[in-house]
Amino acid sequence: MDQLLDGNTKKKFRTIGHNLSPVVSVSLNGLTDNVVKEIERALTDHELIKIKIFIADRIEKKAKISAICESFNAQKVQAIGNVLLLYRASKKSNKKLSNIDRAHKVRS
Repeated sequence: MDQLLDGNTKKKFRTIGHNLSPVVSVSLNGLTDNVVKEIERALTDHELIKIKIFIADRIEKKAKISAICESFNAQKVQAIGNVLLLYRASKKSNKKLSNIDRAHKVRS
């Protein structure tokens, strides 16, 4: 995993993530092939994504979040209720697709 996010970066990412819609939903079926492909594609394209996790049990949900972070070499920015905000830096950022780059462009 890349370097850990500091508090200021997490705060900035939470602000950007507030306006994002979830790109994928994870249910009790877990990480199916299609869900894995979609999360991988979304992280590669957008870097910062929201995922909805429909698991009622808190312990099971926490374990699933950890598994997702480890599986995709991503960092949890925030988890509130059923929504996970996830970040993974892209090796080659697409300025038109990256939520991070697009947010900086809007503010400039």
